[in-house]
Amino acid sequence: CIANRVVTEDPHRISTELIILQQVVSMMPSNGIRRSQEALNVAEQYLRRERPLNALVVVFVVSILLGTYLVSSILSAVIVAAVLLIAVRFPILQSKGISRLRTDDDFETVVDEFTEPTPPILALQWGVADEVTTDGSVAIYSLSYLFGLRSVEVTVHSQTDTAPNGDYLIESEVSVNDQPWATYTSTISTTNEHTVIETEYTSNRRFGLRRIPQQLVANRYADDALTAQGYTVVERDSHFGF
Repeated sequence: CIANRVVTEDPHRISTELIILQQVVSMMPSNGIRRSQEALNVAEQYLRRERPLNALVVVFVVSILLGTYLVSSILSAVIVAAVLLIAVRFPILQSKGISRLRTDDDFETVVDEFTEPTPPILALQWGVADEVTTDGSVAIYSLSYLFGLRSVEVTVHSQTDTAPNGDYLIESEVSVNDQPWATYTSTISTTNEHTVIETEYTSNRRFGLRRIPQQLVANRYADDALTAQGYTVVERDSHFGF
């Protein structure tokens, strides 16, 4: 009977099946949007390093203020605080870059992956999101931080087209809390042996010096996130400046 089967079932086998089931559930949420578990693992590593670095920036600024106050006066500390606040927050930097990927997957498979709500090139964005949903053709990544006191909503609106030579074009406009953030333009083509993806991105807004640690950590894990999804990074050039 069923009851006897449950009692006599191998506990190790049950445990293994439960682990597999949990992994499948994490990759396929109730809304049906799939997220690669391997890419999620990379995004988690990225988040574990990005947040402490941001905290170090705050600690560094506070240390300067306290040092100024101890060696001079409260007025000097206030002046230094104002200067630092402007220096770290004033939007003077802009990021941009290009990447060239290849994969053994066929052309149609790659097009499907890049037109999903979770395209491979945005793995660090949807990978750290608490939830990924859609509103029509717009993908929405919801993220909370500071113990839920603050939240961010990333939206991705993509448009597609086909070039005369058969290449597939995808332009994704990314916004954060309804403010323009970046534009990703991908061209998918085929060679005799591989499917090739060339992506150019440009930030649509400038950022302050406090965002530099975040940019550096993102650059560190971008290749890993793509590799985890089965793509070979042939070339990637990412930089930021005035």
